[in-house]
Amino acid sequence: MSPAERVLTPLAHHGLLLKQDRTVPSVVGIITGESLRTSWWSHPKARLIFAVLSELSEHPDVLFTKLLYRKDTLIHRSLWPVFLAIARTRDQWQLEGLSAEARALLGRIDQSETEVRASGAPIKELEVRLLARTHEIHTESGRHEMVAESWLSWSARVGCVANQSPPDARRTLEQAVITLGAPLRALPWLRPNKT
Repeated sequence: MSPAERVLTPLAHHGLLLKQDRTVPSVVGIITGESLRTSWWSHPKARLIFAVLSELSEHPDVLFTKLLYRKDTLIHRSLWPVFLAIARTRDQWQLEGLSAEARALLGRIDQSETEVRASGAPIKELEVRLLARTHEIHTESGRHEMVAESWLSWSARVGCVANQSPPDARRTLEQAVITLGAPLRALPWLRPNKT
């Protein structure tokens, strides 16, 4: 079994995995067999971890987002419809206290049919509040930049349709979090916004 397959199996089982965490199942923990207290970049298996994360970022059944603890969380395709039902709600926990700059950026993203490049605090606000799908790209100049697209555009592109009401979807994801072994406070709608 390849290292990526060793991650995909528990991801499919749980529906969620963190990229790195000391107590909750994570990609880094699966690959290293350790619970790291420091960044995985300094680990002897860092190149392997990077290669697996890169492979998973391109995998058709994996979505990276900031769902748990505002940290990189991998979501398996089986939970995408549930996640989408929550991410698209524009609920109070997503919008309360959102800066004017982040609101303006969200408007640009919603109006665009393509990904929007952005940087700084506004894109981070949208990312942790699950208001847009974000990911990092490498530019021709070698820099890293964030790009974002609306959940509507993303869902059309990947063929995903929300299949539950937001309250039911929250309960389904909360059960997945419990099964994973994470506390419910790891979810953004059960913790106060601090952006």
